[in-house]
Amino acid sequence: MNKINYQKELEKIIEYHERKKEVPTLLLHACCAPCSSYVLEYLSKYFKIDILFYNPNIETGEEYRYRAEELVRLISEMEFEHPVTPIIEQYEPEKFYKHVEGLEQCREGGNRCFKCYELRLTETAMIVAEKHYDYFTTTLSISPLKNADKLNEIGKHLEEKYGVKYLYSDFKKKNGYKRSIELSREYQLYRQNFCGCKFSKRQNSGDIELKPSE
Repeated sequence: MNKINYQKELEKIIEYHERKKEVPTLLLHACCAPCSSYVLEYLSKYFKIDILFYNPNIETGEEYRYRAEELVRLISEMEFEHPVTPIIEQYEPEKFYKHVEGLEQCREGGNRCFKCYELRLTETAMIVAEKHYDYFTTTLSISPLKNADKLNEIGKHLEEKYGVKYLYSDFKKKNGYKRSIELSREYQLYRQNFCGCKFSKRQNSGDIELKPSE
């Protein structure tokens, strides 16, 4: 079976709508401001974007609010070709713990993380089905530590389940991750060094002090 080139699939969708002179709507799930920076810079040229901050995996309410505030600040300071509007969802950590029950001892990047991807993308897909966006996707694939194959697999499954359109992506391509670091420095964004949950923080326990971009 040939491996899907997610970037080329994304470019096909972009080219299709450009030929038709259309600007489709996109609900973009965001994990944090640094990861969102490049994705917004790139996709806002082609889509009208509502960006959804829904991350019940984050360990504390304080951390959740801070990351959400950084995302809102970034959007207010960046310039976009088409509108970008933030949506900040309620902090619901109990949903995360219930969803990953029994997987607490999994290594970072394993089945617990896949269940977490599923939880966040499911919420996004449900909103898309209710509000009738043209597409949905997530910023998560920009991270070298995130499994783009699994993210896209989950996205396509949710597309079929909810009757919505998932936008293939692997935003680390085309130097996306490198560009996100540059933009994080430019906008002095808070860059956490663990994904968000207490399990990922535990794995990075040798270096868990959080700090802004240097």
